[in-house]
Amino acid sequence: MLTNRSAHTQPQSGVPLAMLDFVARPQPAPFPIGRQRRLAVPGLQLALFCALLPGVTGCRNAAQTSAPSRAEVRQERLAEQSKMEAERQELEQIPPPSKNRYLSVRTKEAYGNPFLVVHPQTVTLTVLYRDQDPNGFNAGGLLRPAKARKQEVDVRIADLPQALASLSPDVWPYGRVVAIEESPTAPRTERVAIRRNVEATIQILNDLGVVVDEWTGSNGALLR
Repeated sequence: MLTNRSAHTQPQSGVPLAMLDFVARPQPAPFPIGRQRRLAVPGLQLALFCALLPGVTGCRNAAQTSAPSRAEVRQERLAEQSKMEAERQELEQIPPPSKNRYLSVRTKEAYGNPFLVVHPQTVTLTVLYRDQDPNGFNAGGLLRPAKARKQEVDVRIADLPQALASLSPDVWPYGRVVAIEESPTAPRTERVAIRRNVEATIQILNDLGVVVDEWTGSNGALLR
């Protein structure tokens, strides 16, 4: 903003002094104008000033905040694809699923593989770890109940591939299959958002080569 014109003895390079004078001190209008037109004059001055002096800091900062270039977008996409491929190869170490083992399970508590509950913003990943000593005394009983070996963690959908790839092979007793259901406690107003996340989650699982065992339909009803 030009506040002291007398302190500058020379104009900017390539810019007529008369034009700078017009930018810094607009000419009075020959006819009365309304308040709305008077408020629009500073915006016109700034636009004209940036056009005359593109090197000014304010104008340069506005240009630097533009959208990323195509090369940057392409590089980011390639990095995401490379990361997804690495996580897919990690999960390929898990054998293919056995349908006769997981399709017969009717309750979430009895499900041995990773279980996903989809919410409007996140996904709850439930993992049931195996008994460390299944042949020992009271194996799987009161001393080591299933609840004590179960872990639940909320993850973002974007972080789901990394979360699944980091699981140990012993939490996949049915093979490379994951159960998924909509949040049973979510209100009806969130069903649309939840279903959208369900579709996004299924797409990620397909990209990872993981079989989807869906427990709820499009209306939130149980399929089992």
